[in-house]
Amino acid sequence: MAFYKTRQRPEKEMIFGIRAVIEAIQAGKDIDKILLRRDMTSDLSRELAAALRGTVVPVQKVPVEKLNRLTQKNHQGVIAFISPVTYQRVEDIIPAVYEAGRDPLVVVLDGVTDVRNFGAIARTCECAGVDALVVPAKGGAPANSDAVKTSAGALLSIPVCREQNLTETLRFLAASGLRLVAATEKASEDYTAAGYAGPVALVMGSEETGIAPENLRLCHDRVRIPLMGKIASLNVSVAAGVMIYEAVRQRRG
Repeated sequence: MAFYKTRQRPEKEMIFGIRAVIEAIQAGKDIDKILLRRDMTSDLSRELAAALRGTVVPVQKVPVEKLNRLTQKNHQGVIAFISPVTYQRVEDIIPAVYEAGRDPLVVVLDGVTDVRNFGAIARTCECAGVDALVVPAKGGAPANSDAVKTSAGALLSIPVCREQNLTETLRFLAASGLRLVAATEKASEDYTAAGYAGPVALVMGSEETGIAPENLRLCHDRVRIPLMGKIASLNVSVAAGVMIYEAVRQRRG
């Protein structure tokens, strides 16, 4: 299997060609995303679709011109970007934390799409000893080289779980005994009033749309960070840092 560097972002590995991408999927490579030519109808493209079935790899259908800009090689309508991050399963992490005699602390990002915010949050999570960072397979920032750089390498050491269905993941966390605490400007309770000493998952939403309503409904606590200035909201990475270190403070106490 041949690996190449993109011309526009030389630090990001990519592979192209339908057979090569299928082999990467079957080999269990962690793939950041796949770009697929919009009008593909060949037998091999159907084989690719079959290989992707059951995975959480994001697929984006694009004009062939976009693929041609990335490489002049024979891409056959498919380019895959290999993720520098090795994804883990939250279903494996939570029992392992309990078995180690600790209460899990998890951060869940719902709709956070900016790679710099993603990287900054990952850096804070690693520094604070967070057990897992959970992100959606679709609608979230990619764990690419830019995110890794912003995280100061934290994304390469903290467990990152990419989940197909964030709602089901939150249900799993709640069923596993974690208290779901959502940070939302719509809440009336101060963030310091919630309890973070036991098993906890902190749920952070995007600055634009916040936490999805179906996910917010699953949360046990809804809290807000008080704002005394004229700007209506904090940067999500800053808000996450405030929440995470309040959890650290309570848990150490």
